[in-house]
Amino acid sequence: MENITILGIETSCDETAAAVVVNGREVKSNIISSQIPLHTIYGGVVPEIASRKHIEKINQVIEEALDKADTALEDLDAIAVTYGPGLVGALLVGVSAAKAISYAKNIPLVGVHHIEGHISANYIEHKELEPPFICLVASGGHSHLVRVLDYGKYEILGRTRDDAAGEAFDKVARAIGLGYPGGPKIDALAKEGDAEAIIFPKAKLEDSLYDFSFSGLKSAVLNYLNQCEMKNEPVNTANVAASFQKAVVDVLTEHTILAAKTLGMDKVATAGGVASNSALQKALQLACDAEGLAYYHPSPVLCTDNAAMIGAAGYFEYRNGTRHGLDLNAVPNLKLGERQG
Repeated sequence: MENITILGIETSCDETAAAVVVNGREVKSNIISSQIPLHTIYGGVVPEIASRKHIEKINQVIEEALDKADTALEDLDAIAVTYGPGLVGALLVGVSAAKAISYAKNIPLVGVHHIEGHISANYIEHKELEPPFICLVASGGHSHLVRVLDYGKYEILGRTRDDAAGEAFDKVARAIGLGYPGGPKIDALAKEGDAEAIIFPKAKLEDSLYDFSFSGLKSAVLNYLNQCEMKNEPVNTANVAASFQKAVVDVLTEHTILAAKTLGMDKVATAGGVASNSALQKALQLACDAEGLAYYHPSPVLCTDNAAMIGAAGYFEYRNGTRHGLDLNAVPNLKLGERQG
């Protein structure tokens, strides 16, 4: 089979990234310029700052990705770029760069859904993995439970009604003084705490078995902290982190395993920043082992935003015949399965 070489570009939030991927699974380069130090002082991502930094970094990141992969623009079969969902200003930087290269070199353009990229990270990490499978996508902006029917074909089984899992991690981390980004810091601190010390609520949504809600849990943690302050009682932040994390992990795990069993799936995957959480990985591995399910998750560098996953998703979209014109635009609230153009 002829090799298909894709340049992936990702700028949906606060990472400027470019990668060269061959046949959707072989990564020749994966360059990521993170803005975390810039946004840490604000306690979260500032969209305007993110957009400006993407403009500064985009060309050099693309050049570095091509250089590391020893690939020229003329060697590319297509350019894949995230066009939604995400921060509109940030998305526009990547989309504009991809369209410029596509136009200048007459290279096919493939717009990629950000969540589809996260799911496709599993194809890079686990070259034997093929659809169908259940995938839990959990990140700062998204909590989706997805049935992957085929490459590029998805059925959303459940999604968050309010805060995404990663968003809840960030807000609770801020409340207990850990700062941004919250996920890795809570994961580390929770290892020193007792996950059974405080019983926080786990939302059950009667009208949808697979939907998530983390707003009530976040409020319960804030109420607990406020009560301790009012009573002048000391707060064991490690216990708060561990107990909060357990409440999130239990819900994510229960919903994912329920979906796999109910729908007769024998493979479960996770994707997104929260997929690198050690407690979630351990809980899902134990649950999958108990149910006889295969469990897949990407390495941490492929869980957070990167362009290799966009290159992988772009390959499968390209193979499915997806092409976009120069009218491709950023779609900040793009739904999984929607198409532009």
